[in-house]
Parts: sequence; C-alpha cells; structure tokens
Amino acid sequence: MSEFPTRPVAQLVGSNGPIHALTYSSPPSTYILTGSSDRSIRLYNPTSTTPSPLPASPPTGRLIQTYTGAHTYEVLSLSVSSLNDRFASSGGDRTVFLWDVTTALPLRRLGSASTAHSHTGRVNAVLFSGHDDSLVISGGHDTTVRIWDVKSNSNKPVQVLSDAKDAITSLAVPKNGNPEVITGSVDGRVRSYDIRMGRCTTDVIGTPVTSLSLSKDGKTVLVGGLDSKMRLFDRRDGTCLKTYEHPGWKNTELRVQSCLGGKERYVVAGDELTSEAAGVTGTTSQEEGKIWAWDLLTGKLVATVPVPWGGDASNKKVTIGRDGKEKARKNVVSCIAWKEGGFGNQFCVGGTSGVVNVYGEL
Repeated sequence: MSEFPTRPVAQLVGSNGPIHALTYSSPPSTYILTGSSDRSIRLYNPTSTTPSPLPASPPTGRLIQTYTGAHTYEVLSLSVSSLNDRFASSGGDRTVFLWDVTTALPLRRLGSASTAHSHTGRVNAVLFSGHDDSLVISGGHDTTVRIWDVKSNSNKPVQVLSDAKDAITSLAVPKNGNPEVITGSVDGRVRSYDIRMGRCTTDVIGTPVTSLSLSKDGKTVLVGGLDSKMRLFDRRDGTCLKTYEHPGWKNTELRVQSCLGGKERYVVAGDELTSEAAGVTGTTSQEEGKIWAWDLLTGKLVATVPVPWGGDASNKKVTIGRDGKEKARKNVVSCIAWKEGGFGNQFCVGGTSGVVNVYGEL
C-alpha cells in the first residue's frame, strides 16, 4: 500500500497573483486548469516539463493556453466538462462564463448584464451537472444557487435556490447521476436538494462552511468549516462519522479548501498559516505553506508537506501593511485538487504565492 505522496514533481508558473481555483481535467486527468487574481485562466500539462533555472526546484510544467478577456475581477472557481471540450468559470465580477477549450474564447456568459437574472455578488463556486453536462450550477455571495441550462439560448436560470441566509461558499453534485445539488454556506448549513422531488434537507454544522467534498458513491460528504475542523458526515441520517483536526492546524478566517484523496484514503487540506501553526514538523519556514493529510478511517494526521513559494519569490514574500511598513507575507495554501483517473497518485495546490505545486507521480 503506497504512502501519502510527498514528492514535488512540477511547478506551474505564470500567474501574476494568488491562485484561487484549481481543477484537473476530467479523466484521465492529464491537464491542470488554474484561476488567478490576475483575472486569467491557464491550462498546463504538468508531465511535459523543463528544468527549473532555480537550484533545488522541481521542473516547470508546460503552459498550453491562457484564457483572458472575460473576467474583470479574480477567478474564483472552475469546472471542466466530462468530455474535456468545455469548462465553466466564475469570479468576483458576479459572472459565470462557459468556455471552449480549443479556441480559448468564451462561448457565452450565463445570465445577463441585468441583475434580475444574474448573481448580484461574487460567484464563489461553479459546477457542471446533468446528463451530458447540460447544466451549470453556480453559488455566490448573494446567498443564491442558480441552475443554468447551457443547451438553451435563454439568459435566465432554469431554477434559483434561495434558502441560504448567507453566502454560498461551495457546491457538490453526486457522480452517480442522481439529480441532487449539495451546498455549503456561511450560515453554517449544508443543504441537499433533490431537484426531481423538490425536497431540501438541511444539516446544521454550527460554523461557517468553507469546503465540500463528496465521496464517489455519494453517501458521505467531507465538510470544512471555520472552527479548525473538518467533519465526515453520513448523508443518509446526518451522523458525523469522524472529525479531523490538529493543534497546529488552524482555519478560522479564510476559505481553505479540503478534499478526499488517494482513492478516498486521505483527508487533505491547505493551510491558513497562522502563527500558532509555526514549528510543526514538516515545515522549514513559517512563511512557507503546508499541506495536511489525515487518515480517513482513523482520523490520525499522517503527513504535513511543506509548500515552497516557488519561482522568483523575492518580490512576493514582502507586502506593505496598513502602517506603510514592509511585512513578511505568508504562503497561504487555499486551494487543492486531487487527480482522479489516469496514471499516478497526484495532487496539486495553489495559494498566495501564485505558483501551483504538483506532488506525487508523473
């Protein structure tokens, strides 16, 4: 049985700001798509690499395409269709776009310039769903979840879910084809919508929800929250099966994503990098980010992996504070994606540094 993959195999560079969104292409998961605060989306091949000019750094993955000209604010979420011919993006500009992978042009904007049929705040999450990826689902700061029919020419969503009392932070849909939508909200609730039956089931978490990761069979869901804990829930009866935490891991302020990885052997999360977390074994510097991994069944921490700044970090490690003085900047690891299908046990992480670090096997 293989151990948790900790070997850095590639770095994906080119972004001019923090990385907010990461996803692998659909199986065999050959490519990685990134969304950045520089309003751009980039497509990489992590296996086609060139040696890094910096000593002791992993090789650099090949940048295949850059998608620009649509978003006017940061890109916050990405989702790739099952055929890898399209992807959807959402951002801080209240928009959702559908893209053609090959032409690098947006096929359409979902919604209109009028706020009557569009999100009225930043759109934090977007997902493909439905038969042949005929639906795109988006959730945002305006507390709504909107379902769009991408085969229709209408600019209106086919359904709006407005039960949440605060911002929608995360979405999940079952991979078994069931017509369900699961939402996580800052109001501390996870809501499961049975679209066909018109039924909503609400689980009270008690802390703002920042991340959702659904198991392949759809029976359990990993919920991340702002109380420095992740919880695995049985979706049938709402039972909390296991809680994942550690004294050195803190998540109380930022949206730090978590996921199920290694064929659902591990619970993996990024790092908010508070001062309390400094000094934990596995890191070399307080300013470096970290990846944390727990055993799914036992709940024990099995690995912490340092995440270097990467690239030319000299101009990234310092920021100007409100007092006008230079301050050390920390490499917060806020987004994570695990490779599903294809060869190798692999995942990638992104955050403040603007560099995507890839770990595992190529």
